[in-house]
Amino acid sequence: MNKEDLLKRSAEEREKIFRRYEQGRECAEIDPWEDPGFEVYHATDRYGFIHDKRLPSKVDPQEAKKLQIEVERQKKWLKMLRNWESPQSKEKLHSRVYKGIPNSLRSEAWCKLLQVERVKNANKGKYQEMMRLARKYSTDARQIDSDVNRQFREHLHYRERYSIKQQMLFNVLTAYAMYNSEVGYCQGMSGLAGVLLMYMDEEDAFWAVHILLTDPKYAMHGLYKEGFPKLTRFLAHHDRILTKLLPKVKKHFDKHGLDTILYSVKWFFVCFIERVPFSLCLRIWDIYLFEGERVVTAMAYTILKMHKRSLLKFGDMDSIVHFIQVRLYKDFLYDDDTVIRELEHSLETLRKHRLDHPGPPTNDEIAQRPFGEFLEPCFEEIVGIRKEMFSDNEKRTQEIVTLASDMARESAEKDSHLSVGDSVGYTGSKFSFDPSMDDASSLLDCEHNGSRRSLADTSVTSTADLSVFSTITRSQAHENSLDTHSNMSDNSVGGASSIGSGMPKQCFTSAQSTPRATPHNPSPDVLRIYVPYSPLDTPIASPHNGDVQKMHPCSFPEMNKIRIRIDNDELPTPLVEHGHIKHFRLESPETVDLK
Repeated sequence: MNKEDLLKRSAEEREKIFRRYEQGRECAEIDPWEDPGFEVYHATDRYGFIHDKRLPSKVDPQEAKKLQIEVERQKKWLKMLRNWESPQSKEKLHSRVYKGIPNSLRSEAWCKLLQVERVKNANKGKYQEMMRLARKYSTDARQIDSDVNRQFREHLHYRERYSIKQQMLFNVLTAYAMYNSEVGYCQGMSGLAGVLLMYMDEEDAFWAVHILLTDPKYAMHGLYKEGFPKLTRFLAHHDRILTKLLPKVKKHFDKHGLDTILYSVKWFFVCFIERVPFSLCLRIWDIYLFEGERVVTAMAYTILKMHKRSLLKFGDMDSIVHFIQVRLYKDFLYDDDTVIRELEHSLETLRKHRLDHPGPPTNDEIAQRPFGEFLEPCFEEIVGIRKEMFSDNEKRTQEIVTLASDMARESAEKDSHLSVGDSVGYTGSKFSFDPSMDDASSLLDCEHNGSRRSLADTSVTSTADLSVFSTITRSQAHENSLDTHSNMSDNSVGGASSIGSGMPKQCFTSAQSTPRATPHNPSPDVLRIYVPYSPLDTPIASPHNGDVQKMHPCSFPEMNKIRIRIDNDELPTPLVEHGHIKHFRLESPETVDLK
């Protein structure tokens, strides 16, 4: 460009600027980010999350003091990061991590704690290779695309479709699904990678995900692997901790049919993302990256211990779950420093009782396939055809755990002197594991034969909840197949439906949360029907086995009639009656009138 062109361009630019000032606000095109009236400026916190209301214009004195302390700590952390391998740094690392890593230095500190640079240098060019393979062969792209669009939608960097951060998140997840073919993609991984990308660049986040899944210190591979063996083992260990250290809370949960899976999955699955305030979540992550997986177990215990009084006041399952999942996410009721001190104390308490760790991983939690080895997907995987849903082993396991769950609930009822009549409202997720069971994973030791389903139908607080794994909880990992994996069509429909109004909300827990099934090979439909009658004329269903308890003679109007056609099925339908498993098969199709 010669001098005349440069002068001409300068004159045009100058003219545009003057014209905008002449036109004023009404005529000029104003970028909203240049306008101080743009509300997002007033509602965005220091971590990038946009709130529903304007944040206070004046900083709270306590918050201002914390920020000042953090600035002072930055100097110490900068010095420590420059001399990371020195004995002095290693000696001071524990206390400084528990006090909190300064937010401005989390990127470098997290990379140091995870040793990302070492792994990345040992695998140069691998990430780019996986991205190329994903573009050509990925069978998970559809599900990942859907999840990227709903992950951290209230965050400044993720809220816009196809923003830079959304691009990074999509690239990391699709590439890692190719790199770790045994896990592929599981929806909880989007939250994991999403948080890492807030503090790391794209390739660093990719290798950080890999370290969290495969390093024995974290070993999250078993959480996301098909069948979720580590999740099952940690849930059983959490039950043992409650039985030993919080027996009143455990008894209260059992009384109201609240199984661990209903409230704690995001604790174990994604390390408390979207279950505690984000500032506290970051503090937990600081310690988790430093200490390893035992922090998750201790923090789960800490939450229930700190809120024990509140939990014991709630008289139904829904209130307890709402308090743990929603209210504590908005306001934990304690400041972050207090919670971390309690967490440190909990770690020591669990260590004294030898409950700080659930033990070594089982063989099915450890990666078996080599990483980065490309396996070309078959036709069924490419087009999304599902494999056989349930094996005979899975069906037998379902029957066994259903009975075990019933026994645990009946034991809780007996201890609290509850009669059957008192338990009429005892519906929804009514099963709880017998705390004497040493390893719930032994009950689920079966292949899922590729029947993966989606965790999230979804919101900030419901994504990856796995309440689909509740009612018959770890018992019906098969019928309700706790499947967060992505061989699932995004356009799939619910496998269960509820009809009628007036039934208590908890009665529909399992029906509402049944995972979606693919249109290619839908799962067996389950239909739960409620026909309202007046309370005096309604027979009461026993929570023990589904039999109708005849309280007194009642009459049913002719209009209240349901006709159901039952076709012969190749597979016997299991029936639990008075604690004994029976099977029946209809020899010929018939129609049954229910009055």
